[in-house]
Amino acid sequence: MQLSVIILNYNVRYFLELCVSSVHKAIANLDAEIIVVDNNSSDDSCAMMKQQFPTVQFIQNNDNVGFPKGNNIGVAKAKGDYICILNPDTVVAEDTFEKVLAFAQKQSDLGIVGCKLIDGTGNFLPESKRGIPTPWVAFTKIFGLYTWFPKSMLFNKYYAQHLNENQSGKVDILVGAFMVMKRELYLDIGGFDEDCFMYSDDIDLSYMALKKGKSNYYFHESTVIHYKGESTVRDGAYMKRFREAMQFFYKKHFRQSILFDWMMLLGSIVFSIIKKNQQLNRPFFPNETILFSKDLVSIKYGVGVHTYTKFEALTINPTSNYELVFDVQSFSFLEIITYMNKIKAKNITFRMFLPKSNFILGSNHANDRGIITNLSKLE
Repeated sequence: MQLSVIILNYNVRYFLELCVSSVHKAIANLDAEIIVVDNNSSDDSCAMMKQQFPTVQFIQNNDNVGFPKGNNIGVAKAKGDYICILNPDTVVAEDTFEKVLAFAQKQSDLGIVGCKLIDGTGNFLPESKRGIPTPWVAFTKIFGLYTWFPKSMLFNKYYAQHLNENQSGKVDILVGAFMVMKRELYLDIGGFDEDCFMYSDDIDLSYMALKKGKSNYYFHESTVIHYKGESTVRDGAYMKRFREAMQFFYKKHFRQSILFDWMMLLGSIVFSIIKKNQQLNRPFFPNETILFSKDLVSIKYGVGVHTYTKFEALTINPTSNYELVFDVQSFSFLEIITYMNKIKAKNITFRMFLPKSNFILGSNHANDRGIITNLSKLE
């Protein structure tokens, strides 16, 4: 078997359905399998998986065992030569795995491959590629020095800015939302470190691959949507756990540093202030809702819903706010992602419409919880 896609879910039932739907299309021409592990969700994720995707290998945990152990459980069942660790709040294009695997097979020193990630508004997520978070690199991140000196190798390592978003190449750290690697290497490393509940696990796995003499790669030729923030609310508890996770990584691989602990504490305070200010500035009120659907379906949703059967039919007025809704049964995910990249703007938000389940979802900002509308309840 070529590939095993491991998806760990926790209480994101609607995003999970969209994710698995996209993965099904993306593995159509591959000898591949999908393994979904659920960490004791309290929503109806499990019932949905059993009803909608009966052929998918589904593992239901009785407790929330965390990100590392949950993924390790999934990989233990995997049969593919390669594995993909994939977040449930992602959407892959139909050609994503074919492109990434073709790239991976060309590398003689393959560690982990990541790809270009965008948020629900079509904007590039800089954490798609990162450097090792040494105390100095963490300092440049916390105080925003990487934005002031993006060309300087002294300040730009956190987001691996030696590569731009449209350049493939070697990087140190990749994000756990999308990671492709050989299953043999994953097992040789020991998988995700289960002593870390979450948040530094992807950094640790990436670093362990480097310690094995392998090279990690950022691959820009395939774009994946990551509704960042859907699986975890960005609140005070998140910031505390993130700080603890970074301390875990540093203590594991470097010597303990009081200075580093103080920097992380200060950074969490700064980030909390920034997030609160972002929350105040994020409301989006569309003047018009555009539904792209070849079936010309009628939905009770949004303001002034207009239906278009093809993308080229739409002309954007820069003085208005638009909400663009894509019928995923009418267009491929590749077409949708390509169009999002092409037309993204501050006055546009994007949504996905799943006619089969009659819901619409998306997000207005990289750190927002997703916005989910069950159309059945509006009828």
